[in-house]
Amino acid sequence: MFPKVAIVGIGYTPFRPITPDVSFREMVFEAASKAYEDAGVHPQEDIDSFVTCQDDFEHGRSIWNMQTPDNLGAVLKPIHTNCGDGILGLIDAYMQIKSGLRSIVAVETHSKASNVINRNHLIAHATDPIYNKPLNINPYFIAGMEMNRYLLETGTTKEQCALVVSKNKTNALFNPLAAYGEKITPKEVLDSEEMFSPLKRLDMSPMADGGIVMVLASEEKAKALTDKPIWIRGLGWCSEAPSLETREWGEAIYAKLAGEMAYRIAGIKHPRKQIDFAEVDDTFSYKEPQHMEALKLCRRGEAGSMIEEGATQREGEFPTNVSGGSLGVGFLVEATGPQRVLEVVLQLRGEAGGRQLPDVKVGLAQSWRGIPYASGAVMILSKE
Repeated sequence: MFPKVAIVGIGYTPFRPITPDVSFREMVFEAASKAYEDAGVHPQEDIDSFVTCQDDFEHGRSIWNMQTPDNLGAVLKPIHTNCGDGILGLIDAYMQIKSGLRSIVAVETHSKASNVINRNHLIAHATDPIYNKPLNINPYFIAGMEMNRYLLETGTTKEQCALVVSKNKTNALFNPLAAYGEKITPKEVLDSEEMFSPLKRLDMSPMADGGIVMVLASEEKAKALTDKPIWIRGLGWCSEAPSLETREWGEAIYAKLAGEMAYRIAGIKHPRKQIDFAEVDDTFSYKEPQHMEALKLCRRGEAGSMIEEGATQREGEFPTNVSGGSLGVGFLVEATGPQRVLEVVLQLRGEAGGRQLPDVKVGLAQSWRGIPYASGAVMILSKE
């Protein structure tokens, strides 16, 4: 029989625009120490294996993973490098435990985005070397083109996207970990500098640094370690179109397929009714409604109206990005997905402080790896 899997420990650093006072190794150490204390485990004595998530490409340094075992307490222990979004690292750990190979696994992910001063040039390297890269265009134009297409196909408006920014940055004021909380009006968003038409400067998530470590355990171990395990009920992932020329521009197919996989595993047939709240990717303002629709949290073309009517507010019918999302917390590169999982865990534990939602039992976390990729992952968590 395959064991159930739970998150039993969480550790994290504050998310900040710049961190000149600490290295990424120190951030990982701080987050790991907190996670192990929270779970009541010792890295050498109790943890069977480790997963570390980052990408040389996004990290701005080669073979960065050589420097994570020391800071995780993983010396001479099995460690798997996952060069991608941190939710994929959590899925990796889940499968290790689910298969019976391991009982307790720790997952690390972090962002030191402030170390990379030429991110546009790095992202350009991820575009097609024959058809796209020679154009020598800022790759963020991809987000502007996708936003244009999404708005055209669904009838979502720029004003509704601006409401997303206002909502999420306001939510971040209640999150002591968030880097970019502020009171901002939709008009201020619409009046901000146009960057990649129709994308305005305030429609784009600013970068942030931070570290996150989570400890996962089998059902037997989880019940012995904690009285507040958060169970992983469903998960899914998808890497869709390999090129700009073959992708679906108006719809997030990767999120749709990843969501369908997660719902199937979790036994969820009516997401809007069976899930209490969601943390979905909002790297750009239009991504929140696009991902809500892809995840069947509403019908296609309805997310903008939901946002306008206040349904996605903290006090609304379906709270979305209560943490502040990437617009309020900051874009954490490969740690962005785990930041969403972290918020779901805190909410389900009842440890979200001033932003705590009442009576929530099931939450959804969704990630997108960012431009120019068409890949993402979904995780559904429950406290029962």
